Amino acid sequence: MVRPPLTLEERLRGEQLGLVLRQARGERSIVEVAAAAGMSAETLRKIETGRIATPAFFTIASLADVLGISLDHLATRSTPAAT
Repeated sequence: MVRPPLTLEERLRGEQLGLVLRQARGERSIVEVAAAAGMSAETLRKIETGRIATPAFFTIASLADVLGISLDHLATRSTPAAT
């Protein structure tokens, strides 16, 4: 099964999500946060850079828990501004 290409909106939302997660991570290392969330550092790096623009819900829920931020905050901050 071939996955359809992401839309521009999905790519922008993924980049914004990555920015919010990087800001929430602050000075903590990517390895520390990824391990606490139960994923590889490479997966977290890809999410933070927008290379994984549509991560699974439970992945984001785990990151939100580790970073101490709400899913509502992530949803609100990850919506790109209207162009």
